[in-house]
Amino acid sequence: MITLDLTAKRFGVETILGAIRLRVARGEVLGIEGPSGVGKSTLLRILAGLDRHFDGQLDATGRRAIVFQSPTLMPWRTVLENVAIPSGCTPEAARGWLARVGLVGLDDHFPGQISLGQARRVGLARAFAAHPDLLILDEPFVSLDAERVEDLMDLTAELIAETRPAVVMASHAAAELARLATRRARLTGRPAVLSEV
Repeated sequence: MITLDLTAKRFGVETILGAIRLRVARGEVLGIEGPSGVGKSTLLRILAGLDRHFDGQLDATGRRAIVFQSPTLMPWRTVLENVAIPSGCTPEAARGWLARVGLVGLDDHFPGQISLGQARRVGLARAFAAHPDLLILDEPFVSLDAERVEDLMDLTAELIAETRPAVVMASHAAAELARLATRRARLTGRPAVLSEV
């Protein structure tokens, strides 16, 4: 279970996020929609523990993993190392996760040698290899063509069903949220607040 009681999040004098109460249990997928620039990524960074400068209380016990809008791989590390090092898993376990996401044989490749779709699969493998209690997905399928999005959504849904973390996912695409979310909410306003839809 993750619980956030946010009073406010500010950047300088501007309040970006207003009062937000959020609860997500293991096995739930909360899909968050909202316009660009409203604060979805800021909210996700708070949930991930990457931004601790906010007013309020976050209770998120256990392991957390995040899949960013861009794959954020270490270019000087191999695909295998990009899974094993951040997640803390063994090389053997990393190979298993790479196989699980359809990347057999790419262990020794570097991020500059693989496609964007493959890099996104590495990001998924890295996140699930951490065995997270909370998985955060920040526009995980952005800038992919429709066929690759469908494939990655199917894979993500399968991995979530198998591992059952609490999941918070932000997306502009209603179809992605409809496919993956068990609950949906909308972030709107300035400062932005969250309302279930």
